[in-house]
Amino acid sequence: MKNTKASLLGTQTIPKLLVKQAIPASIGILVMSLNILIDTIFVGQWIGPTAIAAINVVLPVSFFIAAVGMSIGVGGSSIISRALGSNKPEKALAVFGNQIALTLLITISFVLAGLYFVDSLIPSFGGKGAIFDPAKIYYTIVLYGVPFLALSMMGNTVIRAEGKPKFAMYAMLIPSVGNLILDYLFINVLDYGMQGAAWATTISYGLCVSFIIWFFISKNSELKVKFKHLKLQLVIVKEIASLGFVTLARQAVVSITYLYLNNILYRFGGETLVTAYAISARMLMFALFPVFGITQGFLPIAGYNYGAKNYARVKESVFVGIKAAVFFGLIVFAILMLFPEAISKLFTNNKAVLELAPNAMRWVFAVTPIAAIQIIGAAYFQAIGKAIPALVLTLARQGFIFIPLLFILPEFYGELGIWMAFPISDVLATIITAVFLNKALKKLPKTDKIAA
Repeated sequence: MKNTKASLLGTQTIPKLLVKQAIPASIGILVMSLNILIDTIFVGQWIGPTAIAAINVVLPVSFFIAAVGMSIGVGGSSIISRALGSNKPEKALAVFGNQIALTLLITISFVLAGLYFVDSLIPSFGGKGAIFDPAKIYYTIVLYGVPFLALSMMGNTVIRAEGKPKFAMYAMLIPSVGNLILDYLFINVLDYGMQGAAWATTISYGLCVSFIIWFFISKNSELKVKFKHLKLQLVIVKEIASLGFVTLARQAVVSITYLYLNNILYRFGGETLVTAYAISARMLMFALFPVFGITQGFLPIAGYNYGAKNYARVKESVFVGIKAAVFFGLIVFAILMLFPEAISKLFTNNKAVLELAPNAMRWVFAVTPIAAIQIIGAAYFQAIGKAIPALVLTLARQGFIFIPLLFILPEFYGELGIWMAFPISDVLATIITAVFLNKALKKLPKTDKIAA
């Protein structure tokens, strides 16, 4: 496997590799984020502000099920990167086959359960009052396509682990562009309302998984899975689960956070405050697309070189990744602090929402530059297969800090307490991550294994 494209992860210069890996990832995330952003703008302008709140309520449920695919993908891809780095192609194939089987088995089960408990789940996530009916319509239809989304997220990480970032980018571009076209057709032209928005999203998932399947059965992929590889192996499942659980736990905490946050926002300001925060939530992935792209590009580089025992390159990848992420975090911070009013007006003309949204946006993104350190730092431990520190750092911000602050601060400061929780949790989580990362890098062996 040393002569494959994947082996370039161990030979090209780190800055060049990061650019090569991160640019396609960033473009893919940008287009996907634009898809979410424009989708929200379409919904807000063509259906109404309540529809924005409805989608925000539904997202934690569908995202959690989709995160099963992402967690299986990230956990397995970490193993695949290291297996390719240590020249073990058969192990890489076995891991990928187990990823496919696990994703199908688990996500279909979750979809069935999610449909059965629909009437109790939506209110528990803040879908109350006028939000309930449009949220139920959107939730039910989107849930049908979640297995496709899960398979797409899983497959995308494996494509990256192979060192094929351009194809991973294409996999993100296709559903994003498709969803925007279908949004316009179903919502604006055919006037299907929330049903149109939901079907546009679901069909776009199907387009994405179709491309992923084509990639792996074509000559572009080095991972040619056979039926025997789909048989679940306990050792492999445990290894995937130990690393993938980090991603799954993060998304579980995100879902719990949404659950409590939407409810407390509804308590202090009703549908208006829920919608105001939903605008910031939509901006979160879009605004940080370069940081997430750098993180996606960093993962296979660190994982491959760790597997090849090229520890100097592992350290360099961390430092280069952090510098790049902080740089772009500063640019994002400046834009959002200067123009929150103009950005908010893109989503809605509702005066009540526009009075609240800019302030919410400033608080949510108050310490964006240093948050980039926390994202890269937590990703490092996942890349090298260290599940426990990866889990601790992943859960630090929202699980250990943000959620407790949401219980405490609003009781003393009301609505302001909700917004204060965002920057405080970001700062504390970044400090904790920096300490963990510094200790881990110091423990790496000083002498590298010479790559063949």
